[in-house]
Amino acid sequence: MIAYECKIRVWYKHTDQMGIVHHSNYICYYEAARSEFLREVCGMSFAEVERRGIMMPILEVQSKYMRPALYDELLTVRIVIDEMPRARITFRYEIRNEHDELINTGTTVLGFIHSDTRRPCRCPEWFLRMLEERWQEA
Repeated sequence: MIAYECKIRVWYKHTDQMGIVHHSNYICYYEAARSEFLREVCGMSFAEVERRGIMMPILEVQSKYMRPALYDELLTVRIVIDEMPRARITFRYEIRNEHDELINTGTTVLGFIHSDTRRPCRCPEWFLRMLEERWQEA
């Protein structure tokens, strides 16, 4: 298992007329957490992954809303990888508000494709090694 936490401040533009985060923004929070996870934990950006010839498109998204997030709250997005990837990688998310209340859970499944052909492939060995170096038993 690999876990990482990312802080995200709710901007005014993320909210609706009631000051509540619009549901579509949670998917953006997932993406921000994935990007920071890759940069902070794995030491590379998605741009570097693509320079190495791999793209990781979203195949599935699931999101469950329990409580609203509000304008100007500082949210904590916890991202977890529970199993080593093969042809897909699954990220699990928990979002908590400033009171440490669980407000959202979700998952995204990303595939691996070759940048040049856009054809599916297995997770590259160098990516697996990068994850294995950071793997912890739960």
